[in-house]
Amino acid sequence: MTTPDFAADAVAILPDLVALRRALHADPELGLDLPRTQQKVLDALAGLPLEITTGTRTTSVVAVLRGGLPGPAVLLRGDMDALPIEETTGLDFASVNGTMHACGHDLHTAGLVGAAKLLAARRDELHGSVIFMFQPGEEGHGGAKIMIEEGLLDAAGERPVAAYAIHVAPGPRGVFATRGGAVAAGSNQLFVTVNGRGGHGSQPHQTLDPVPAAAEIVLALQSFVTRRFDAFDPVVLSVTRLSTGDGAVNVIPEQVELAATVRNMSPASLATLQEGLPRVIEGVAAAHGLSAEVRFDTMYPVTVNDPEETSETVDVLRGAFGEQRVVMMPTPMMGSEDFAFVLNEVPGTFIALMTSPPDADSSTIEWNHSPRVVFDDAVLGDQAAALASVAFARTAR
Repeated sequence: MTTPDFAADAVAILPDLVALRRALHADPELGLDLPRTQQKVLDALAGLPLEITTGTRTTSVVAVLRGGLPGPAVLLRGDMDALPIEETTGLDFASVNGTMHACGHDLHTAGLVGAAKLLAARRDELHGSVIFMFQPGEEGHGGAKIMIEEGLLDAAGERPVAAYAIHVAPGPRGVFATRGGAVAAGSNQLFVTVNGRGGHGSQPHQTLDPVPAAAEIVLALQSFVTRRFDAFDPVVLSVTRLSTGDGAVNVIPEQVELAATVRNMSPASLATLQEGLPRVIEGVAAAHGLSAEVRFDTMYPVTVNDPEETSETVDVLRGAFGEQRVVMMPTPMMGSEDFAFVLNEVPGTFIALMTSPPDADSSTIEWNHSPRVVFDDAVLGDQAAALASVAFARTAR
């Protein structure tokens, strides 16, 4: 069956999608509890022929569209939560509540609503079922994992055969990018407390000073990463917190605390991190006569695109938007995605969509998680059409 021209269909609904996106952008919420966002989604879906359920542990929304023809189920994801960032874009619809959709989840949500509208309008031509996953808590809260535990993958009465998500990013507006295999890194967090014996800053020999030991640990961690891992199986470790508390300047502290974000691209590198990091940290501390407490938290697994599904997805996107608007990523992103939890269960594809305004200067462009990042919501029609196209084509296979 030929896939409908959803991009043409989307022209009529683009104003509504832009209005929804801007309403979401002006009123962002954090984490797993997004009651106002959830209500906006429910209002936007009202009147469509969908079976809708909401989460109990989160304010998630799951909507199922059943096509008029037999076929399998597929899943489409849009995440809904914002970040604790004070927005400084100066947009007319900028957030003023101290939080910000600085990662484009407002576009993801509006785009998924658009896909639901496009597919519902073609329901009689649709094979199988489509599960629309409106997800809270992507930014470090594991919302996808919770939704899976609450039965997301059984919402249509059968497991989906494929899952897809689009994530916006700065770059030439309207260009899609993806790759087979690893597409985004696994995310982990490292927490360390170096324990010493404090005292007067003028008499360090009477203390067990944790500060120089902590400094050595920071450097040792960087050496560990550069010397223990294959350059073609990358690991990134960034120490992002280093604190001795707020004691007096002339006091050597009892403890130093540090924390780091750690990104990896394979199960083998994760195993090496889990074994090696505590050994390095505890060893450096012991060399100074100190002790160290180490906690390594695995947050998100590596996001892995199924090669076959990704090849089919690229073909669909090129058919819908043209060869020049679909590019293959040469390397994975070192950012992380909890859509990885879905792709661990269901083969599928995670896709990037470039959304910078046409007049943006590529040399000074702001990236996701910046208080100044701007995403052009003129892409929402194509975003909705892309999701609808890949879902329609996959159910018809």
